[in-house]
Amino acid sequence: MAPQILIVDDEPAVTGLLAYNLVKANYTVLTAADGRQALEIARQAQPDLILLDLMLPEIDGLEVCRQLRKTSAVPIIMITARAEEIDRVVGLELGADDYVSKPFSVRELLARIKAVLRRTAQPEPGAGGDEGILRGKGSLRLEPESRLVTVAGAALPLTRLEFDLLHLLLANAGRVLTRERLIERAWGYDFFGDTRAVDSAVKRLRAKLRAASADADSIEAVRGVGYRLNL
Repeated sequence: MAPQILIVDDEPAVTGLLAYNLVKANYTVLTAADGRQALEIARQAQPDLILLDLMLPEIDGLEVCRQLRKTSAVPIIMITARAEEIDRVVGLELGADDYVSKPFSVRELLARIKAVLRRTAQPEPGAGGDEGILRGKGSLRLEPESRLVTVAGAALPLTRLEFDLLHLLLANAGRVLTRERLIERAWGYDFFGDTRAVDSAVKRLRAKLRAASADADSIEAVRGVGYRLNL
């Protein structure tokens, strides 16, 4: 089945341009013109990816992202006319997978969509040498094949990106992984963001681990380099 993409933008010209090019690229398209409608459609249709404008009526894009991340790991690419770095940082900290600034190249946006969908595709069980349960502190347990993380026996809900980061850090326990290395492995060579995205994603991951158990977070930031997980 063709991946289903939800376009959330209150500018009909932008929505029309995106919808035309996405259908032409063999995607199925849904549209929403405000944040409230976007949340309703996302929960009912469960799209494969959301293109989310920040400047929206009813509920703005940042709040839409925040609410979606409470219950969903759907990939989100933020589209914004805001050039300020703080908006991009906040979006990434809330759980967006990527961002693009208006005006944007349709060809570049299609490449970003393809890259995000490829990164978020679920691997087949047993593929790629993922066998072997990994364990960390605080009764942390990660099962690669089922993509299940538990702390003290309770399932820990992680996004696809958070799971992949934790998997990388656990599999390389005691080693420092640079931000560039984490981008290469968790995001892919074709990630279009910057290393600030790593810090945002690790921050979210560590918060979830600490909330599950004070001992589960053994991730250490190595200043100017990257991150290390200690056992």
